Amino acid sequence: MRALSGAVAAWLAATLPFVAAAAEFVVTPLTVPEAKALFGQIESRFVVPARSRIGGTLVELSVTEGDLATAGQVIGRVIDDKLELQRTAAEARVAAAKSQLANAETELARNEELLTRGATTVQRVDQLRTAADVARNAVAEAEAAREVVLQQMAEGAILAPAAGRVLSVPRRLGEFVMPGEPVATIAGGGVFLRLSIPERHAGDLTEGAVVDIGTEGGTGRVEKVYPLIAEGRVTVDVAVEGLPDTFIGQRVLVRVPVAERTVLAVPEAAIHRRAGLDLVRLHSGEAEQEVSVVPGALVQTAEGPMREILSGLRDGDRVVVP
Repeated sequence: MRALSGAVAAWLAATLPFVAAAAEFVVTPLTVPEAKALFGQIESRFVVPARSRIGGTLVELSVTEGDLATAGQVIGRVIDDKLELQRTAAEARVAAAKSQLANAETELARNEELLTRGATTVQRVDQLRTAADVARNAVAEAEAAREVVLQQMAEGAILAPAAGRVLSVPRRLGEFVMPGEPVATIAGGGVFLRLSIPERHAGDLTEGAVVDIGTEGGTGRVEKVYPLIAEGRVTVDVAVEGLPDTFIGQRVLVRVPVAERTVLAVPEAAIHRRAGLDLVRLHSGEAEQEVSVVPGALVQTAEGPMREILSGLRDGDRVVVP
């Protein structure tokens, strides 16, 4: 008898905290979004080619597919042998023009000295002054022509037009490239998800709607719904923070809210399993009873995540929640 009383006392000690901590949840219909599972594709904001600005031989290439480039980075170099010859010729013309200018200034200075002595005429000095100005302008012209050649040589450097990841490098070292020909293609501006959704859901799509991303619990938001429907599908762009840009074109599983439905749901803690059945405890008057239910998917509500109940409960039932 004493052993039995001890067992009863132990059972009460284990049960009373549970009873004291129990709460009541009134089952009411909840409106939850209806999601459609599909695959989105990682896209970059823009794809821009890094082009050669002059024609010549590709002698340097410092990037390959998958590398990260910064805006303005030198990723390659093109050399045209003719430009080196033109630079040499331009240097020679500059040297010749400077020699002519020095000779003209010397002659002008000598005649100005003679003019002070009365040994020459003003007209002669004016002619020499004009010749010196012409020689000075010739030097400026030759130097400008040299700068043009030097600028052309500098344009042999191929610059990354934007910061991003190198998608393709269609050219190889030693190839001849034409002016304006792409040497590398860079994806820049960040990445986003592009979805192609059946047109029957087009009317249910709204900008700002939350989209579940993959199986990691991440989310994104619809930032643009395109008005053009092609081949029975509408294009949608989804902004996702922290989306990796390692693989442009990678497919990612998403769940897009396309409609709403009404469900009955209870907190996960209200369901317990016994003898292969899912049971919940209900308040019925002054007593409690257990009923068998068929749980469904986990749904997100304003009160937090809850378990959908497919059958076994009705609107207004009072469920005991430990």
